[in-house]
Amino acid sequence: MTKKQKTMLYRIILAAIVYIPLFVMDHKEMLEFDTQVPVRFLLFMIPYVIIGWDIIYRAIRNISHGQVFDENFLMCIATFGAIGVKQYSESVAVMLFYQVGELFQSYAVSRSRQSISDMMDICPEYANIEQDGQLVQVDPDEINIGDIIVIKAGERIPLDGVVISGSSFIDTSALTGESVPREVGEGSDIISGCVNGSGLLKVRVTKEFEDSTVAKILELVENASSKKAKVENFITKFAKYYTPIVVCAAALLAVIPPLLIGEPFSKWVARACIFLVISCPCALVISVPLGFFGGIGAASRQGVLVKGSNYLEVMSEMKTIVFDKTGTLTKGEFTVSKLYPNGVGEKELLEIAALAEGYSAHPVAGALKAAYKKELEMERVTDTQEIPGHGIKATVDGATVYAGNAKLMEKEGIWFEENHDIGTVVYLAKEDLYLGSIVISDTVKPEAKNAIKELKENGVTKTVMLTGDRKAVGEAVAKELGIDQVYTDLLPGDKVDKVEALLEEVKGKGRLGFVGDGINDAPVLTRADIGIAMGSMGSDAAIEAADIVLMDDDTTKISHTMRIARMTLQIVKQNIVFALAVKVLVLLLGAIGMANMWEAVFADVGVSVIAILNAMRTLRAK
Repeated sequence: MTKKQKTMLYRIILAAIVYIPLFVMDHKEMLEFDTQVPVRFLLFMIPYVIIGWDIIYRAIRNISHGQVFDENFLMCIATFGAIGVKQYSESVAVMLFYQVGELFQSYAVSRSRQSISDMMDICPEYANIEQDGQLVQVDPDEINIGDIIVIKAGERIPLDGVVISGSSFIDTSALTGESVPREVGEGSDIISGCVNGSGLLKVRVTKEFEDSTVAKILELVENASSKKAKVENFITKFAKYYTPIVVCAAALLAVIPPLLIGEPFSKWVARACIFLVISCPCALVISVPLGFFGGIGAASRQGVLVKGSNYLEVMSEMKTIVFDKTGTLTKGEFTVSKLYPNGVGEKELLEIAALAEGYSAHPVAGALKAAYKKELEMERVTDTQEIPGHGIKATVDGATVYAGNAKLMEKEGIWFEENHDIGTVVYLAKEDLYLGSIVISDTVKPEAKNAIKELKENGVTKTVMLTGDRKAVGEAVAKELGIDQVYTDLLPGDKVDKVEALLEEVKGKGRLGFVGDGINDAPVLTRADIGIAMGSMGSDAAIEAADIVLMDDDTTKISHTMRIARMTLQIVKQNIVFALAVKVLVLLLGAIGMANMWEAVFADVGVSVIAILNAMRTLRAK
């Protein structure tokens, strides 16, 4: 419990200790004194002030700021009315039980926030740099790209970088929800927010703090609550108009019947107070956002960052899911598997390919450079041009070299021998002479097949894969994973067109999700109904454009998030139906005099507590 919650609990206990004896004595008519001093009134005002002073203060403050119709105002009017007709015991009970409900709400929100705020604890406080042989702690903001930082055992990694010396096990659970530590050594990429295990690491920084993984996650978490689901927006608007309407209705109930039928005003003022207590929209205003907040918290514990409750709502309706292949369904760890030289030796073929791709950051280029093994003499390369969806055009040793797919050879009018091996094929040519081809293979992620299976079990009716690879490669991967439909030989712009066409097909039949990790996936992630990005190895652009981020790149967590989303929506709808049904019933009973203040307290506080407890079930979502 927080300090504020403990203070409220102590106030509730103190007020109850004072109130219960007074309630018993009042019930036995022991508080009737023959005196001019209103002793009964003064005695009941003691617990009333103990428990209700802050409600009265907030109501006055909000009225002074122009915010009249809220729960504080309703509680004040209802209890003042009860005091006016000498229902002192009931007025204290209303305020006491209302504060009990508020304490439940505060505790529930704290529990929900905790799941998300745990992620806020990933923010590093300092970074170690070496100065004159001594380690000095500096603010992570002061570190530049290329600087060397030292991370001791047990310290949180402050910035993204590459390990240049040392080995250790990294605890990634704060970001990914994965409990098994990851081994890192020289050359390993590490991300900020994780905790170093037992070894000393020296790391070369690759991103400034404002662009680091931890900074982006914190920004996403902070903005998550601003994106509300349709149900939340409806409840917000509903409460805005509902509260003034019920206040006016209560005023009419207090005035019109006495004037028309001549009954005492006190009787109808009491009914109006009961009406106000019943009509307080706490159960809806509290439990609906709390339900969504709990769902986001449950997802974060699974290592899934949901950027807003509106995305949970869309996720629960997803029927079609589209995957990018490389880095999403496959590891994106390319290795050279076969060489097919034409008129040159294998070593020369690989050397020319590695030089041509020397300045590229593409995984295919990385595979070629890794296979060459020697240090590249990049001074031999004088010009490089990347042709999107085709490959590379470079000048090597003064001659124009082409390295890319079959489309590049056809575009340049170069004869080539088509290679039908399964994998990514890079064709090489110098000037207009074909030099041969290199086959580069990628491996399917071990969890990908199970991820597709679970999605279908959770109601996804259509799975699609988009890839720039050749038809044979794409179809082989799709068949292995059990994907329904595959589109191959796609340029980056073609992916958007395919998603647009698929969106037309699913209109009115559910929502479409897209899963990707690359920079070229950002436009598609934005265009889909729900964009899902790989958070561990995905590009910054993809993470920024996505609505949901899988922190450990585990695609099986998409179906987990779908289950959490559906459970959240189910609980929210249960709370809405339950709260409205009870309130309408008791409102009608109160208006005709068949419900007293105790039923009113149940209709308000009781319904709120039950709705809050129901909403808290999202925290336990598996």
